[in-house]
Amino acid sequence: MTDTGFIENEERRALRQAVADFAGGYGPEYYLEKARAGQHTSELWNEAGKLGFLGVNLPEEYGGGGAGMYELSLVMEEMSAAGCGLLMMVVSPAINGTIISKFGTEEQKRRWIPGIADGSITMAFAITEPDAGSNSHRITTTARRDGSDWILSGQKVFISGVDQAQAILVVGRTEEAKTGNLKPALFVVPIDTPGMSWTKIDMELVSPESQFQLFFDEVRLPADALVGAEDAAIAQLFAGLNPERIMGSASAVGLGRLAVNKASDYMKTRQVWKQPIGTHQGLAHPLAAIHIELEMAKLMMQKAAALYDSGDDWGAAEAANMAKYAAGEASVRAVDQSVQCHGGNGLTVEYGVASMVTVSRLARIAPISREMILNFVAQTSLGLPRSY
Repeated sequence: MTDTGFIENEERRALRQAVADFAGGYGPEYYLEKARAGQHTSELWNEAGKLGFLGVNLPEEYGGGGAGMYELSLVMEEMSAAGCGLLMMVVSPAINGTIISKFGTEEQKRRWIPGIADGSITMAFAITEPDAGSNSHRITTTARRDGSDWILSGQKVFISGVDQAQAILVVGRTEEAKTGNLKPALFVVPIDTPGMSWTKIDMELVSPESQFQLFFDEVRLPADALVGAEDAAIAQLFAGLNPERIMGSASAVGLGRLAVNKASDYMKTRQVWKQPIGTHQGLAHPLAAIHIELEMAKLMMQKAAALYDSGDDWGAAEAANMAKYAAGEASVRAVDQSVQCHGGNGLTVEYGVASMVTVSRLARIAPISREMILNFVAQTSLGLPRSY
């Protein structure tokens, strides 16, 4: 943001245009072809990394762009609006890159951040468990000491992109011998570590990025697998939550923009009763209203990113959650209305709208559900009693 209001400076406008041009060269056809073939968008990911888009938020001294979450969310939005939203951008540079660059040792930063920044390393993030869901206090994946090593046991579910990752940042808990209390801790686990296995979860999402269940069977890790201090994981987790929500908002806003653009383009050319269907207010007004909702969600997303980059973590938390909620709701409505505007064509493969239906619903569920966001806003913004 500039001092004159919600006007992006020249560097941000240039970045936005560069990303839009780059992603437009691939487009939704490329993305959907890869997804339906069960393939990864490796060419897109690798080129985005080489161009500096993936690591724009990471420190320059480790190969990043030295900018902030505003710039990374800008990249995500434009990629998504071009039909090439990459889910692993939420995970690898936004969550993991942020956590390691803030809390990792110097050796960990030099080992992982340059690769995350240029795309040569993709790092997954594993927190959700079958019996925990959004309640991270019930995490049962446990790490115990064995000499200087750690032994990790447990399982995770709905972990994105394990099959395209070189490592996974795993949220576990350490067990204190004296008290028996469980304390959270984060570990970087290379993908080829013995004792770790995974199975793919069959999803109805049309996406090149798959979901997995992970199993840790007495996985032995060296001492330097632990990120930061043993008792600092709460702070580390919170450092990754705001970027996660901001990026989720950016993805949803971009998808909503894509859906609205597809609908408006179709409505300008599709003729019924000798005039374009865009002249009918029954179709034009809902689409205009959704455009307004998307712009409002985008403003809240930009506010969240600006607050985060300024160091106001608590202010960013409120704005990021609100942005995630607003973007998810607007995106779902945008896709639904786009299908409706296309009529029967909206359900065909040719027009590429129906494939967005399940993807848009994801924004209401992950990385945090709309209901948990409403709990947060009710409790923290309105001061209402905690409900859970």
